[in-house]
Amino acid sequence: MIVVSIRLKAFVYPDVLLACWDCNHNNENHKGLYFYLEECYLDLSTIIGIGAAFGLMIMAILQGGPLSIFFDVPSAMIVIGGTIGVAFVHYPFSEVFGAVSVAKKTLLHKESSINNMIVQLMEFANKARKEGILSLQGAMESVEDSFLIKAMQMAVDGQEPETLRDMLSTEIEYIELRHEKGAEIFLSLAAYAPAMGMIGTLIGLVQMLQTMDDPSSIGPAMAVALLTTFYGAVLANIIFTPMSGKLKLRSQSEVLQKTLIIEGMQSILSGENPRIMEQKLHSFIAPKMRESMFK
Repeated sequence: MIVVSIRLKAFVYPDVLLACWDCNHNNENHKGLYFYLEECYLDLSTIIGIGAAFGLMIMAILQGGPLSIFFDVPSAMIVIGGTIGVAFVHYPFSEVFGAVSVAKKTLLHKESSINNMIVQLMEFANKARKEGILSLQGAMESVEDSFLIKAMQMAVDGQEPETLRDMLSTEIEYIELRHEKGAEIFLSLAAYAPAMGMIGTLIGLVQMLQTMDDPSSIGPAMAVALLTTFYGAVLANIIFTPMSGKLKLRSQSEVLQKTLIIEGMQSILSGENPRIMEQKLHSFIAPKMRESMFK
């Protein structure tokens, strides 16, 4: 199988976007198709899932009539505008706008390997046993993970293992809270959208009942009544709820890696035997994913 990796480096300035890329074929280091954007991977599952959901719906619609009959401006105004308005009532402006930034994590994410992190921690453990804990100061230059850099700096600064664990665990707790807030906003939007759809349905029914003597006005009113419910259901079940679920998965993955870093750095500071340390770190991953450095 030919594997293609496309490397994108983007530099964003207020009105300018410059990008460059390079393609590598038959790259044995990657199993699959990856797109990189600012050292992030494009999540193809999210794009394929949304595309498949909308694509199948559109195909079903076209089997029974033109797609244009499912476009109604008043219905969209009620559902989309109402959902955004209610969100502003529930959350401050900063959190609602911040949710837009959080949403990109469902499409772009940094690919991280737990096994690679374990190998890196084991290398640092061996280095610390041979050359002393202060030798990690120079090793920090090759580390990209900011949380690991912070943990290594605390170790070099002479923090006790329990102190390091307490401080970094507190940071993880607040990271989880921030992540939960982002996921919660999308869950709230998933609840508001169908509710606004129901409100639109009631509006359409009232309009229809008031003009029963005019058959020509029944159709538009009925369209508003039905399409608002349709729009609300689509937004809730194809966009907002799945995005919330994806954000929770991203958060769990990030917290797992940070917890592993804490365990590894605490073992390094405690001077644990590397074999014991590796067994401890391997408990974070499934048995089939474990790769021992000691053959």
